[in-house]
Amino acid sequence: MQMLRALLMALTLATPTLAQDNPGATAQAAADRLRAASAQLGQAKSARDRVKALTATLQAFETGLDAMREGLRLAATRESVLTRQLAARDGEVAELLAVLQTISRAPAPVLMAHPDGPSGAVRSGMLVAELTPALTARANALRRDVEEMTLLRMLQETATEELRTALSGVQDARTSLSQAMADRTDLPQKFSADPVRTAILIASTETLDAFAGGLSKITTSEALGPLPDISTLKGALPFPVEGRILRRAGEADAAGIERPGILVATRPRALVTTPTTATIRYHGPLLDLGNVVILEPQAHLLFILTGLDTLYGEIGQVLPAGFPVGLMGGNSDQIDQIVSQGSDGAGNTRSETLYIDVRENNTSVDPLSWFAANKE
Repeated sequence: MQMLRALLMALTLATPTLAQDNPGATAQAAADRLRAASAQLGQAKSARDRVKALTATLQAFETGLDAMREGLRLAATRESVLTRQLAARDGEVAELLAVLQTISRAPAPVLMAHPDGPSGAVRSGMLVAELTPALTARANALRRDVEEMTLLRMLQETATEELRTALSGVQDARTSLSQAMADRTDLPQKFSADPVRTAILIASTETLDAFAGGLSKITTSEALGPLPDISTLKGALPFPVEGRILRRAGEADAAGIERPGILVATRPRALVTTPTTATIRYHGPLLDLGNVVILEPQAHLLFILTGLDTLYGEIGQVLPAGFPVGLMGGNSDQIDQIVSQGSDGAGNTRSETLYIDVRENNTSVDPLSWFAANKE
């Protein structure tokens, strides 16, 4: 651990670039986040509200792993640039070395016997004196580049230890969260699901729109009153998952099909949470969409999430803001995958997709009108 910190510090000092482009600084920040998440995991398991603590821990691990990926990507990119620069300067360096070797091997009397006489010898000496600082500067710059490339390679090798600990921790956090969710029995129950009427609705509908529109007809005698109005939060709700928008509302996919929701690329096993206090109206398999979660933050407003693998909670429960509703599918990242992705300079590791549809008064609206999502 101390070796990694020293290595990262040396790389930071050796790379006089902006912080956001500095692989040493980025990786050091990532390592700090991962260590903090590992320390946080032990406390979360014994916390009074284990679900909340484990959710925060899992999100900390995800953020740290993302930062470490970025640090390795920057390191690979910088190493590639240095390699090309050093290769391009091979000829120049060889010529300079040849000149220096020629001068150093020539005996002093020969150097003094200039064809133009003493004045020519003096001028030659002055020229050599002027070139020496430039040659020294070139040599120092070359040495710094070689040292930096060596540090970058060591960084990628040493990061494996941090990644191994973090990947073990994130898997442990997911397992603990699943157990904590199974043990959680104190969530308020707004209504009880009617499996028969739900099954009839599923069998009688062929589209997500039709199913969402019929949900209000299969729940009656709700025990709790309406949830608070969240219209003042419109446009400022946190995104339910960390990811990148692939398609916006109304954009056609590869087959030319336009959908009213947005498609978000996520990493495997990413945590999905409710952006605000909401009732679970439905969760489970639906049509050909896989697992679907339908949340109702307030009357006549639905957040529909499709594409999850693991589901948490029960139909009818009221979940607080930031509460986990499930995990995305896919295989968790392995150390060799992350390192190879960094070495290739690849950042496309978001292999899972979450589809988000928002319905107001039974009509689909642009989800980005509700969420404070990264519009890039």
